[in-house]
Formats: sequence, C-alpha cells, structure tokens
Amino acid sequence: METFSLAGRTAFVVGGNSGIGRAIVDLFAAHGAKVGIGHHQRAAQAAEVVTTLIAQGYDASTVECDVSSESSVVEVKAWCDDLLGPVDILVNCAGIGGDKAFIDITLAEWDRMIGVHLRGTFLITQAFFAGMVERGYGRIILTSSQLAYKGAPGLAHYCAAKAGIVGFTRALSYEGARHNVMVNAIAPGPVETDILSSLSDDWRAMKMAQLPVGRFGQVEEIAPTALLLASEVGGRNFCGQNLSPNGGDVMV
Repeated sequence: METFSLAGRTAFVVGGNSGIGRAIVDLFAAHGAKVGIGHHQRAAQAAEVVTTLIAQGYDASTVECDVSSESSVVEVKAWCDDLLGPVDILVNCAGIGGDKAFIDITLAEWDRMIGVHLRGTFLITQAFFAGMVERGYGRIILTSSQLAYKGAPGLAHYCAAKAGIVGFTRALSYEGARHNVMVNAIAPGPVETDILSSLSDDWRAMKMAQLPVGRFGQVEEIAPTALLLASEVGGRNFCGQNLSPNGGDVMV
C-alpha cells in the first residue's frame, strides 16, 4: 500500500475553495480521494475549483457551508450523505481574520471569531464523528495556529479561538482513537492567504521580522501535512497532535 494514497477514500474539506483548503483539495484529489468542497458565499470560486478538478479527471463537488450555523451544518451533512456517501476524511479550514486592539473588540466581533473557528469546529466535527466511529475509520483534521501557543497583539479573539481548537483536538482524540478515528490539527504559521491579507500592514511587518525563515509560508507548503494526517498508513499513529509548519515562529 502506498503510504500516502487516498484511493477509495472520500474527503470533505470546508474552506476548500481557497487558500490552504484549496491546496489540500488539490493534493487529496491527486492522491486518489473523492473530494467534497464546503464554501461560504464563494459559489463561483468553489465552482471553478470543481471544474478544474473534473477537467483533470478527478471526482469533486461543492456545497454552501457556514460552519457557525447549526442548520447549515445539518444541511451539509445531508448533502454529503446523498452525494458523497460516507466521509472518511474531514478537514475544517474555515476561518476569518482581522486584527484589533483588545479594548476595541466588540462582543459581536468576539462572538463571530469564536463562532467561525471554535463553534464551527465543534459543529462540523460532531456532524461526521459518529459515522466515523460506527464504521471504525476516520481522519479528522482541524486548523489551529501557532498563535494558539505564542499569542499576538491585536488578535486576542483569534488566539483564544485557536487555542480552544488545540484543547478540543486533544480531548476528542481520546474518544476517537479507540475506534480508529484519528483526530489531529495543523497549526500553521503566517501563510499567504486571504486571512493574512486581512491584517494590517504594520502587523504583517511585525510578524515578518519575527520569522527565522524571513518570509511568510505558501499554501503548498502546508497541504502535505494534511496529506500525512489523512493517509491510512502515514496518519495511523498521529493522535491528538498539532503539527505546526510555521517557519520557526514557534519551536517545540
């Protein structure tokens, strides 16, 4: 068996229409997975991804998905059941950004950040977890951040949400591993994505100066970590881990 083969597996990638999620979708498809892509209000972008993959001979489809909405997640799960069949690999790359001094963060902004990142992680994971346990196989890959460990000025709400994902990953891994459902997270450093672009120039300059590698990461440098965790053999012994391709921003 090829170590990183996903042949015969079905993956659902939330946020697979752009950024890290798009890079993961491309890599998963190239390694044999049937791929469903969840997007939020990016229908044209997601359709372009699907069209490109199908033209390359891959099996891909897309659906609207707001991970912070319980009703949306219920609809997405039903869509997956009808169109994709059992999902073996779940990846949640949904996220939002924006830096703001803590004293200026409104409750609505706090709730939105927590809602997308942490509530969304709970809702989308719970939707698929039981089926994976019942079938005795699953790979759940969540997206944290190196800032969950390091923190950063202007991102108290973001860091809190990402730290919550770290704890969630560790706790759920105990419940999943005995059923061959491996729960892990990726904690990237700053990567050239829409979220990084949403941050101020001053914040980006401050972060760039901190990085030992002297540059921001690229999405294609992050996606192979997801492939490792998603694969049947390569991901078999990763349990409750937060792998961090971060350019040296945090060293553990």
